[in-house]
Amino acid sequence: MLQAIRDKAQGWIAWAIVTLISIPFALWGIQQYLGGGSEVVVAEVDGQEITGQQLDRRYQQFRQNLRTRLGAAYRPEMFDEKQMRKQVLEDIIRASLIAEEAQRLGLRAGDAMVRRAIMSVPAFQKDGRFDREAYERAVRLQGLVPAAFEQRLRQSLVADQLSLAVSSSAFVTDTELKDSVRLRRQLRKVRYFVVPAAEFKSEKTIPEADLKAYYEKHQNRFMAPEQVKLDYIVLDVNKIAESVKADDASLKAFYEEHIGDYRKPEERRVRHILIAVDQKADKAAEETARKKIERAMKRIQAGEDFAKVAKEVSEDPGSASQGGDLGFFGHGIMDPAFEKAAFSHGKGELVGPIRTQFGYHLIEVEDIKPAKTRTFAEVRKEVLARYRKTEAEKRFYDYAERLSDLAYEDPDSLEPAADALKLKIEHSDWITREGGKGALASPKVTAAAFSDDVLNEGHNSEVIETGPEQALVLRVVDHRAANVKPFEEVKGQIEAQLREQQTREKAEAAAKALLERLQKGEGFKTVAANREIKTPAPIGRVESKGAQVPQSLRNAVFRLPRPQKGKPSYATVPLGKGDIAVVALDSVEDGSPDKLSKEELDQERKAMMRARATAYFDHFVEELRRKAKIEIKPLASEP
Repeated sequence: MLQAIRDKAQGWIAWAIVTLISIPFALWGIQQYLGGGSEVVVAEVDGQEITGQQLDRRYQQFRQNLRTRLGAAYRPEMFDEKQMRKQVLEDIIRASLIAEEAQRLGLRAGDAMVRRAIMSVPAFQKDGRFDREAYERAVRLQGLVPAAFEQRLRQSLVADQLSLAVSSSAFVTDTELKDSVRLRRQLRKVRYFVVPAAEFKSEKTIPEADLKAYYEKHQNRFMAPEQVKLDYIVLDVNKIAESVKADDASLKAFYEEHIGDYRKPEERRVRHILIAVDQKADKAAEETARKKIERAMKRIQAGEDFAKVAKEVSEDPGSASQGGDLGFFGHGIMDPAFEKAAFSHGKGELVGPIRTQFGYHLIEVEDIKPAKTRTFAEVRKEVLARYRKTEAEKRFYDYAERLSDLAYEDPDSLEPAADALKLKIEHSDWITREGGKGALASPKVTAAAFSDDVLNEGHNSEVIETGPEQALVLRVVDHRAANVKPFEEVKGQIEAQLREQQTREKAEAAAKALLERLQKGEGFKTVAANREIKTPAPIGRVESKGAQVPQSLRNAVFRLPRPQKGKPSYATVPLGKGDIAVVALDSVEDGSPDKLSKEELDQERKAMMRARATAYFDHFVEELRRKAKIEIKPLASEP
């Protein structure tokens, strides 16, 4: 349609159209003209509006974080989208309440605090130092500009101040600490044996009618996930580097510009003798140390071996046993006074006494490696690789901007962008919301591929940065909605599930019968029959080397009542894969504060205070919510 207008609307007709369109834009603004002024409001907190756009943005971030954390375990069908959107909205409301209260209390986060917080984030650093490009790139990946990110960070820092102010009131009494230790450090002694599901496995054929009945009743378990096929264009710094041409003139200019990177500075090998003396020592101690060095120097000048004297006299624990040898080192390594002496004398010269912060030194220069600059011929291949990489990085951002413009200007095809940039259009196989492989493995790719604009409207995506040196733009070329797999395709799977279910039920029934026998007074060994009885070391609430038992069994043991008058408490516990453990709890030993060191008690107290501080702040926010005027409007997906 737009192309048709461009083709036909020429001359005065085109200018008339532009003029007519421009008038309402100028009077009311493009947002009002397009209806953008009537943003959907999904909630109000004390008169402050939360828009649908805010909710959508935060929801997409939540989905992306969830997908990243779960990785291959992520299954969209496992989550109720309506409930997740409600939870995200609740989080926005909570943040709004906290920000409002922080403002009322006059809490602020100054520019210096925000700057320090930004510079301390590892993702914004390169080689251990803050890197502006890394910062801006990471912010863009979140769909933000630096100003918006800094405002969000400022709000987060203020919220942290409020949280700290509330939670710092938490404290733990000695009685509470003792009770916590008694429960948290409690040990339970158990015996158990396992009823294996394999004992009850049957190969008996399951009637097809039963398989079909199960299929009809549990069709949600046999869903083929939603899938798409993609066309995409990849920008990769390494690929761009391969196409960069370079003549010797350009390479030599690059070499001269970075000559310092190809220069190896002078190094010296030195041995020394140290007589240690504190910087604040009195004159007598200073004089004693100096005289020791002078005596050592006279011995060496008289012909004694430096290494022999160093082993006898030197007080440097690191080098004395090595005859004082410090090996080769360059500038900026040693104490300034030591370094100045070492680099201002020739090979074989004896220098001293030299005063440093450690004491008095006697120095001998053993060898010198002069500074050396590798020639252009020696490093041409290295220079070429660096030049290509540097030029490719410059072109990468230019190409990315051009790709973004071209994909937007012609949203129904990638061919114009590919032709203009001389890039190849790649084609994917079917991929799900779990993601694809290679360049398509990023969660940001699947988020874009399954977005409304790309999937339903058929547009090209925006440029997606999938790594510091890679980006791509994509479009959906085929789509399969989620659907129930045919019965024949999942028949074998259903049969295996039913067989496993029957086996598990038989194992549970057998274990229950054994439990009833124990509860009626039969002996544990008698009931176990030929099964192995396991007696682990006493079990704590957390795993320990002495008592490695399945977590499900550990959890069940700490739910059992204490044994009464030497009579064990019994239970059955599913262990996974259909196996069932039959457990006897024989005794309970409470934790004792007297058996803990002061450091361990401090750790217990701190853990309790952290948990209590979190609870205090949650209660505080709930009280803010109770007092606030909050109106939640029906979400778009609700009737």
